[in-house]
Amino acid sequence: MKSVKVLVFGTFDGIHDGHRFFLKEAKKLGDMLVVCVAQDSVVEKLKGRMPKSSTVERAKQISELPEVDSTLLGDVDLGNWSSIKTAEPDIVVAGFDQIKLREALENILPDFHFVFKIIQIDKME
Repeated sequence: MKSVKVLVFGTFDGIHDGHRFFLKEAKKLGDMLVVCVAQDSVVEKLKGRMPKSSTVERAKQISELPEVDSTLLGDVDLGNWSSIKTAEPDIVVAGFDQIKLREALENILPDFHFVFKIIQIDKME
């Protein structure tokens, strides 16, 4: 039986309980959790500020969490989606606040030579 690969995206600038909840919920959906950590320049474009920690530091911190099987560094240019092409996930999970990400994924889904589900996780209670 094929293992199920789950991909998530995020900044993860100071890992908190919300991140841990998101990653645990995403991991429940498959066998392997791949985390794509946003590049500093992309964080600045999306959030209007640079992250406190560098991309490499944030990727190292997230990779140390028990739920995380693998990490990828995100694209330098928005809209390239090379992390999806590299990971070839079965499921891409968006956080409760990643509505624009979910919508973008729904729009680009037909562009790939493979199919993946898009699931949005509810907010931690």
